Amino acid sequence: MPNRDYHAERREYGFASLRRADLHTDPFHQFSDWMETALEKTEQDATAMSISTVSADGQPHSRIVLLKAFNSEGFVFYTHYDSDKGQQIEQNTKAALLFFWPELDRQIRIEGTLQKVPRETSEAYFYSRPKDSQLAASISNQSQPVASRDLLEEKLGNAKSQSDATLTCPAHWGGYQLKPCYFEFWQGRPSRLHDRFRYQRLSKNDQAWQITRLNP
Repeated sequence: MPNRDYHAERREYGFASLRRADLHTDPFHQFSDWMETALEKTEQDATAMSISTVSADGQPHSRIVLLKAFNSEGFVFYTHYDSDKGQQIEQNTKAALLFFWPELDRQIRIEGTLQKVPRETSEAYFYSRPKDSQLAASISNQSQPVASRDLLEEKLGNAKSQSDATLTCPAHWGGYQLKPCYFEFWQGRPSRLHDRFRYQRLSKNDQAWQITRLNP
């Protein structure tokens, strides 16, 4: 394999600035504003986010999932509960989210703890999905080895031929909600002198968020 050098790969960031006066006191409100801008100005996958969990041996693991809902309680995504991420969450509920919109020179880091959403919430979303997505969730043993793509296609084909008009939401599939304790809003700026603001609660019982500008 050739030796690749990416030291010269760089660009300047200049989409916008971020001042303390621009920020909402509530990070959920600030997140909503940035997400609406991302939905308007990015071409696709504005709701894509990296979620990082930690396995029992202390190894972090990251992957991309899609944000499906958020409110003042937290951020919701759906997955296979028996997957690698599901097993890691079972052992350690602490996790981190990362949104990155290169068109906007923006990142949002969010940290907190995960809990399963109510079963009725998972079922309502499951039944709103396209039929083939429901079937795929039903037949996939997520994160487990599989012999070939052909075997997956065969399993899906068999499920299609045997499925009723309405499927049952699998017990192994559902949503998680991350309840945040930390936000960081990052706005890329020229010369790498980025704007960074942290929202943090000083105690578990404190409902107010302390906002602090960070060095880039």
